[in-house]
Amino acid sequence: MELKDIKSVYFVGAGGIGMSALARYFIHKGFVVAGYDKTPTALTRQLEKEGMILHYEENVDEIPHACRDPRSCLVIYTPAVPAEHKELLYFRSGGFEIEKRAQVLGTLTRSHKGLCVAGTHGKTTTSAMCAHILHQSHVDCNAFLGGISKNYGTNYILSDASDYVVIEADEFDRSFHWLRPWMTVITATDPDHLDIYGTKEAYLESFRHYTELIQPGGALILHKGLEMKQHVQQGVKVYEYSRDDGDFHAENIRIEDGEISFDFISPLGNVTGVELGQPVPINIENSVAAMAMAQLSGCTAEELRYGMSTYHGVERRFDFKIKTDKLVFLSDYAHHPKEIYQSARSIRELYRNRRITAIFQPHLYTRTRDFYKDFADALSQLDEVILCDIYPAREAPIPGVTSRLIYDNLKPGVERSLIHKEDVPQLVKSRDFDVLIVLGAGDLDNYVPQITKILESK
Repeated sequence: MELKDIKSVYFVGAGGIGMSALARYFIHKGFVVAGYDKTPTALTRQLEKEGMILHYEENVDEIPHACRDPRSCLVIYTPAVPAEHKELLYFRSGGFEIEKRAQVLGTLTRSHKGLCVAGTHGKTTTSAMCAHILHQSHVDCNAFLGGISKNYGTNYILSDASDYVVIEADEFDRSFHWLRPWMTVITATDPDHLDIYGTKEAYLESFRHYTELIQPGGALILHKGLEMKQHVQQGVKVYEYSRDDGDFHAENIRIEDGEISFDFISPLGNVTGVELGQPVPINIENSVAAMAMAQLSGCTAEELRYGMSTYHGVERRFDFKIKTDKLVFLSDYAHHPKEIYQSARSIRELYRNRRITAIFQPHLYTRTRDFYKDFADALSQLDEVILCDIYPAREAPIPGVTSRLIYDNLKPGVERSLIHKEDVPQLVKSRDFDVLIVLGAGDLDNYVPQITKILESK
């Protein structure tokens, strides 16, 4: 279906971060935009305010009249929706064009210069950084982000003038194979989603195939030391980056008094005195990747400096809620062992001599089964770990797989406890904390506003 033929767009599973960004794109373009989601959230309510027609009951009768013509309605669905979903079956039997979010993003990378960020972890922060640098520069960009940018209060940036589009390239369900990047960063390839891929080798092969999709004349910016192999087309430039080494890296790193600055080393010209607007140690590496892609896209040294100093972060990514001399409280979306490791390492680097407590909600039974020892090792960098029940998301329980697997493998000396998420607010009321972090990609984050109020009242 050509864009000119589309009059309406219907989303089956509208409330996810990635899907809602696409919905906003079509709302902005003036289409009738409607859809279904399982439960109302702050994000779906905001979409309704912006003009989207939404309902929360799996019911074909709720589909608006404007979305019932297969010749003019594009249907976009998320893989998280079951194949037997009634509305999805209605559209399939009616001959509608039905595409995954990734397919639609792939179309955009064919009509724009796609700046994509892939990797097991770090992609949301890196893509949000890159989008912010570009948006405030003379280059500008469109962007579809995997989190809510604190700079813009949204996961979507629109430019009527720029040919660039920043996209978070998701490896789940091999979605990123629909993309045709002009440039891409690959941040990490630590095995994940083994319920989809089966083996580590298949996971790495998926990334290798992704590098074949980069358009000639473009660039691959690869984290140094990744286990994956790359296979780019002729005419694609390959660069390496890391915090301390590679074509792009940082030097003269200064971390003091809650501030971070460094010099950006680049084959296109070094940029001295970069200051991080969100001063978190892991963001040194993320910003190197973001600046590399922005610089290759034409941003000047001053634009890189200004972009990084004014970047405020992404909600749920090392998201500080309270930051005083007596108490620090933050939440972080980290849900893979390497993400947990980097998060714990960063917070330990920032608060070397303070007692750090994490409340962690594991995400998925399969991920817990596959990596419980790695989770335990990562969390063992902290002083205390409070473990909630596993958040199932799309999965059914697996016998014998519970949070106790992580609990039992924490290193000696780490204080530990098991708790139901519903009991977390009461626990916070009854305890004093020095540095407290809520970790995970599940629904424990829903309690963060309540926890913040409890801690502030103390």
